[in-house]
Amino acid sequence: MNQSIKTIIAERRSIKKFNGSPVAKSDVTAILDAAAWAPNHGNREPWRFIVAAESGLNEIRDTMKECTIQKWEEMPADELEKKTAGFKLPGAFVFVIVPEDVRQKERLEDFSAVSALIQNAQLLAWEKGIGTCWKTPVWIDAPKFRQALDVKPGERIVAMLQFGYYDELPKAKARTPIEQKITFFG
Repeated sequence: MNQSIKTIIAERRSIKKFNGSPVAKSDVTAILDAAAWAPNHGNREPWRFIVAAESGLNEIRDTMKECTIQKWEEMPADELEKKTAGFKLPGAFVFVIVPEDVRQKERLEDFSAVSALIQNAQLLAWEKGIGTCWKTPVWIDAPKFRQALDVKPGERIVAMLQFGYYDELPKAKARTPIEQKITFFG
């Protein structure tokens, strides 16, 4: 049964507890292909992706663990397990990279476009029964991690999107009534 866009927008949740099932590269590719219809000024398409799915999952998990700021070897085992648990269960990772244009207007337009693309991807994944979570961990800008992903000078990783399957939905949080956010001009 096809759901309306309004329903998908209202029902989508950020999934933080995945069940460990892998997400196929073909599903991630199809989602990104459709998401790339996001509006972008001048049709610059200011994005590129590093995707870790299927055979790339263990390698990216090891890379993330190695590149985090924490000193893992000095951490108690139970704390280490807690800190790295989020690396183990997503079924795919997508790192979204955008150029950092030196012109402020273009940089903001590009960031806005890539944000729209990310929202599109989250909605498209949800429609397929795949949960997502947009994360920006502190270590995402660490030189060692940027080097591991071959992120060039003048580029920025704006998101680590986790994709995966889940067994339970988080509860919806209350939203402020929109009337409290609108001021009509005139």
